[in-house]
Amino acid sequence: MYFPRLRDLREDRDMNQTEVAKLLFTSQTVYSRYERGVLTIPVEHLLILADFYGVTTDYILGRTNNKNEKN
Repeated sequence: MYFPRLRDLREDRDMNQTEVAKLLFTSQTVYSRYERGVLTIPVEHLLILADFYGVTTDYILGRTNNKNEKN
């Protein structure tokens, strides 16, 4: 599954894939595969990224356009 918001969030922080991969303790290649949808992102990594970017997991997954918790 392709998650374009992963790339958008990363670019909004002016980060490259290697920097985000270090945050997840993985390689740039693996992280690139998450962004492209070649690999399914593990729940642990999804949670880390949601906390890091200050958004909900539903936002990253494209289930909502609301970046924050439900109002």
